[in-house]
Amino acid sequence: MALRHAVLAALLDGEASGYDLAKAFDLGVANFWYAQPQQLYAELARLERDGLVAGREVAQEGRPTKRLFTVTAAGLAELDEFAAASAKPSFVRDDLMVKVRAADHLDPAVLAEQLAERAEFAQAKIDLFERMLHGMRGGWDEARFLREGERIGPYLTCLRGLAFERGNRDWCREAIAVLARRSRTPGGRGAVERS
Repeated sequence: MALRHAVLAALLDGEASGYDLAKAFDLGVANFWYAQPQQLYAELARLERDGLVAGREVAQEGRPTKRLFTVTAAGLAELDEFAAASAKPSFVRDDLMVKVRAADHLDPAVLAEQLAERAEFAQAKIDLFERMLHGMRGGWDEARFLREGERIGPYLTCLRGLAFERGNRDWCREAIAVLARRSRTPGGRGAVERS
């Protein structure tokens, strides 16, 4: 998947500026596609040049003029073509996983601290996703929203982000507990062993 597809999908929620898009990526899209604001602005320019989005200028009182973008028919066709292609599996590169892989040769207290930081980060994301899901549902319960909600795609991706972060949090907490038990067990490997 290219950034262009993530941008086109984000613009399906309606007309947005580059700033709006950056906020949307930070909140709802970052759980499956991360991009810096500069990357988003550059991608919007390419999409407009390629006719996949249309931009218009809006004058603002006391502020610079802003550009708002919408997906064009060609952009929708691009998304259709993208959706028809088979999805490739995702790959994770995570420095914390490398550290955990080397846990038997590292200071467990330092590693546990980093795992706790990751668990706290995951919990903050969990809280955010739960608020977003609640906001998307309005006054409906989840079952009704999943049956009758107008825009189900953002909701489903948010559910995936929630499940992902819950898994991260729970795994970090379990890894911390394992390290703590091994540190307290006679003969356990609680100290750093270097050769």
